[in-house]
Formats: sequence, C-alpha cells, structure tokens
Amino acid sequence: MFRRLAPKVAAFVGAALLVVVLVVLAKAWYDSRLPGTYSVMAYGEADYGGGSVPVDHSGHAAGTVSVSDLHGPRAGRPDARFELTAKTGTVRLASGRVVDALTFNGSSPGPELRVKQGELVEVTLRNADVDQGVTIHWHGVDVPNAEDGVAGVTQDAVLPGERYTYRFRADQVGTFWYHSHQVSSKEVRRGLFGALVIEPRTSAEGLDLAVASHTYDGVPTLDGHDGLERRAVAPGTPLRIRLISTDSAETRLRVTGTPFRVVAIDGTDLNGPTPIDNVTLAIAAGGRMDVAFTMPATPVRIGIEGTSAAIAFSQTGRATPAAPARESGRDFDPASYGRPARTAFDAPSSFDRRFHLTINRKPAFFDGHPGLQWAINGHVYPDVPTFVVERGDLVEITITNDTKGIHPMHLHGHHVLVLSRDGKAVSGSPWWVDTLNARPGESYVVAFRADNPGIWMDHCHNLRHAADGLTMHIAYAGVTTPFMVGDTHRNTPE
Repeated sequence: MFRRLAPKVAAFVGAALLVVVLVVLAKAWYDSRLPGTYSVMAYGEADYGGGSVPVDHSGHAAGTVSVSDLHGPRAGRPDARFELTAKTGTVRLASGRVVDALTFNGSSPGPELRVKQGELVEVTLRNADVDQGVTIHWHGVDVPNAEDGVAGVTQDAVLPGERYTYRFRADQVGTFWYHSHQVSSKEVRRGLFGALVIEPRTSAEGLDLAVASHTYDGVPTLDGHDGLERRAVAPGTPLRIRLISTDSAETRLRVTGTPFRVVAIDGTDLNGPTPIDNVTLAIAAGGRMDVAFTMPATPVRIGIEGTSAAIAFSQTGRATPAAPARESGRDFDPASYGRPARTAFDAPSSFDRRFHLTINRKPAFFDGHPGLQWAINGHVYPDVPTFVVERGDLVEITITNDTKGIHPMHLHGHHVLVLSRDGKAVSGSPWWVDTLNARPGESYVVAFRADNPGIWMDHCHNLRHAADGLTMHIAYAGVTTPFMVGDTHRNTPE
C-alpha cells in the first residue's frame, strides 16, 4: 500500500511546490507594478552612508523644505532671456535625408544658448504640440533644485499649450547642454536638445564653436550634419571646439591634422593640458570635452570614428581632408592627463558619508514585465536606495559596474571629483565630472561637497537604461517634493 501511495504523495508535494512557486511569482509580479501615481521618495530604503540619521529625516516622508522653494532668483531683470518652443516637425540633414523629429524653435539641435558668467538667465519653455509633455534639464549646470527640469520631481511636465519659466544665475563657466527630462529616452533621441555655453566675462580670441553629436534614425551627425561640414579658418587662429555627446551611447571622436589639447571635461577646465595626437576621445553619453589647438596651414578634421560625419577646417574652407586611415590604438585617459593641483578635498579627507552604488542585473519583474533587470545594490526599481545627505557633508561614493554594459552615471546638481579608478589614484589634473563613464568591471571612487540642497536624480545617461529602472536619487535631509510621477499626473522623468 505504501508503494502505491508514494507516487501520489510525490505528486501532491510537487503540485504544492508548484503552487508555492506560482504564488511567489504572482506576488513578485504584483509588487513590481508601478502605481498610476507615486512619489519618488516613497519607495526604497534610506541609506545614510554610515553617517548619523538626521533628526528631520524620518524615512522619506518627513521634511521642512519643498523643492519648489529651492528656486533661482525670482526678482531682477534677466541679463539673458530666451524662449524655446517644443514642437513636432522634421529635420533635414545635410545629405537631404528628412527625419521625423521633435524640435526647439523648429530645429534640432535647438538654438545654442550662449551667456556670460554671472548673468541672470531666464528661459521660457512653451509646448506647442508635444503630446507627452516636455521639460528642460540644464545638463551639468548646478542650478537650484526647482530649476532642474525633472518631471515629477522638481516640476510637472509642460503639456501642450502650457509654458514654464526657468531662472538661474550662470555661476559656472564651461560647456553644457539642455534637453527634455520627460520621457527622455524618446524625446532626446528624437531631437529635444541644444547646446548651452557659459563664457567667462572676458572672452578669448579666436573661434569658439560648440558641436553636438547626435544620431537621428540611425544616422550619426555632428551639429546636424551627416556628412562633411567645411569651415574656413585662417592659419594661426586659436580654436576651442566644445564637443557634446547627446546620444545614449558614448561618442568616439578623432581629431586629425594637428596636435591638440583637451582643455576641459564636463564644463571644468583641466590643469596643465599637454598636446596629444592620434588618440580617440571617448565621450560619455551626456558628457562633454573641449579641445583646443592653433590652426595650422594644413587642414584639420574632427569626426565621429568610423563614420562620414565630420568638420573640416582649412584656410579656404573648401578642403576635403581624408578620414583617418585606421582607428586609433588608444583612448584618451583623463585619469593621467595634465598636471595635479590642490583641491578642497581629496582621498585622505575625512568624509561624513560613504556610499556604495553597485550596478548589476538580476532576474526579476520591472513594472510587471519579467526579464533580466538592471539593479542597484541588488535591488530593482523602485526598490532602490535613496542616498540621504545633509547640507555641508563631504560625501564619497564608490561606483562599481558589475555588468557587461557601459553606464554613464549622471548626478544632477553637483560635480564630483574622481579620486580613483580600479583602486589606482588619479594622477593627472583634478578630474571633475557630472557624467562618468563606468565601463564593464570598472570601479570608481568619487567625492563631492553637499552644497546644493534638493532631491537630485542620479541615473544612467543611457536613457533607455534609465527608463528601464537604472535610476535613483540623492536627497538632502528635510527636503520633500510635492510632485508625483506616473500616468495620472503625466510625469515620466526617466
């Protein structure tokens, strides 16, 4: 009899186990679904980085200051005033190819905004007909939190027929860019971006040119040109070319025809840059590099590696320099370039908080969809950590990429000083970034001073990765947001 019962018992146990597995999976699926409306501060766990728990930060809910109060100057006549209208349209590339696009003021890239350091900047955003709404994020500009342009975190998305005004003081100097931070994986890809340059009060002589790389419908472009753009430049002219990577993948550029210097990264000048040649500039998605050289008598070419998208500089403006015969054997390495200089803090400093941000993948559900999901410290969005800091804290973050992909990690509202890579200290110029390219297996230690209160996105600027959950926040104790994410409020920050 026991022999006859054994198969039945085994079958019953197997069925019971199957039911348990199905129940666990069903709960995991149910718990992963994002509600129609939610606060980014309502999920995940607060991580205090080994520091004290602030008295005014009980979990995520308590707080005394709204992000809406952390705005730029409300009074005063602006020194620079712009209007940007987001609209559906088409973009005609230099080759004649026409692509469906989203535009600012009828073009993509949008108008270049060029201002002087210290000026009060006012930008009015209008949405003509972009159905999903738009915002403007000032990428790399450490604006007050309310001016950061993140839908559902610092403002509501600007819907068709609406407008929104940003005001901030241009305290920094350097190369930046602006783009929508609403459904950004789609809206930036389709063209809602432009260059922002903050010049010193006294401009240098020569040619100063901002050039944005972008891929439209699979076609790489430089400044909207999918072929060779020619420019006439007299020999002996100093040139500063501001290279901006607007795609979700790194841009690989070559400068041929002259030695050059990399004089700035992410809007911060490097110390003691020296002439280099025959290297590839691998610029992180969202990152910027400024290169400088004196125009020689022979042509100079700057182009996207492996493509025909390039700019040719020559005395007549008619030259067609040959593309590089082969790809460079080495990439530019900012960790050992330039001369060291003193900084306000460094690796031996006493840090108030130390955080770890490890990027990995795991089988899980994300918003009800099964698959191999991006994870931060082993957790899938929205169950990701929030790094909590207090104003004045000196903060260290160890960023580790345990995946096979490249992750350009972008922290809003702050620049971080890169201290080391894979355990080796940075030996060149102080290397400040707002967008750090973490390659597979790499680990970086970075640091910043918490001097800009708010709730700040910290996310992968491969915007498809961000849309799939590779995003988190750094929150100052005592700061809350009244804005909500989700379909109900039509806010999708990504």
